[in-house]
Amino acid sequence: MTVSSVPGVRLRRVTVNGAGLNVATAGQGPAVLLLHGFPHTWRLWTEVIGPLARRYRVIAPDLRGFGDSDRTTGGHDAGTLAADAAGLLEALDATPAAVVGIDLGVPPAFLLAMRRPGLVRRLVLMESTLGDLPGAEEFLAGGPPWWFGFHAEPGLAETVLTGREEAYVGWFLDRGTLGRGVRADVRAAFIRAYTGTGALRAAFGAYRALPAGARQIREAVAGARLTVPALTIGAHPVGRALERQLRPHADRLTGHVIPDCGHIIPLDRPEALLGLLEPFLGADEDRYGRRGDENVLRRGGPPTPPSP
Repeated sequence: MTVSSVPGVRLRRVTVNGAGLNVATAGQGPAVLLLHGFPHTWRLWTEVIGPLARRYRVIAPDLRGFGDSDRTTGGHDAGTLAADAAGLLEALDATPAAVVGIDLGVPPAFLLAMRRPGLVRRLVLMESTLGDLPGAEEFLAGGPPWWFGFHAEPGLAETVLTGREEAYVGWFLDRGTLGRGVRADVRAAFIRAYTGTGALRAAFGAYRALPAGARQIREAVAGARLTVPALTIGAHPVGRALERQLRPHADRLTGHVIPDCGHIIPLDRPEALLGLLEPFLGADEDRYGRRGDENVLRRGGPPTPPSP
């Protein structure tokens, strides 16, 4: 285990489901699993890990194919990523966990809760759509975002973008924060993670597996309902599309939209996100572990030392 550049966060290597995952951990208490999207790594959660670690055991992996996790040649579909998440929680003895997914992290987070509900105590899904389930028609009225098709064409995007990664990743970071941008160190970490043909090809594997993920989602909702308490959080541009998709299939669902917030919610509006996450995650935490010393839990107090 190594110390990261983010205070209180440690990095470790965990091999699950045939893939070595780079995993950031911090804090103690009930587990919270954070699943990022594109073009992100675990550093997407930089601004929220510290506050969450005062009350929770935070676990934030780089998904397979992303960041410093293994660049696998396959297994980028939502179902396999969900199995990775389940294996990670079991390997770290961190069940049941609250699971938070954004962007490409949403489908695996959803499938984890559907397929292994005993591992998930609460589910938070942000700024994505769930395959082709009804409800996202308004958001998709002009077709899917242009980069979906670009990334999905085998061999194309990585060939075109090699050598131009900084400008390309930077475009997403600026657009995803409504022009406000992200911290220089976080920006540099994302650019490093997506530099080189191999890194790009591995990341685009998730887009090339979207049809398989859509089929897995349809099968999941055809055979079961989402029974764990769930929260959807929208911003710009997805808004309430995910909430509308999920509502017919969820027993306990709350939906929110954060105003004046870009797609990269944890970096653009971290305080607003924490204002929604903390009460939702804490609603049943007494059932799942020690709350800790109230002097530590007050915002601004020191974080709990990282668990081994």
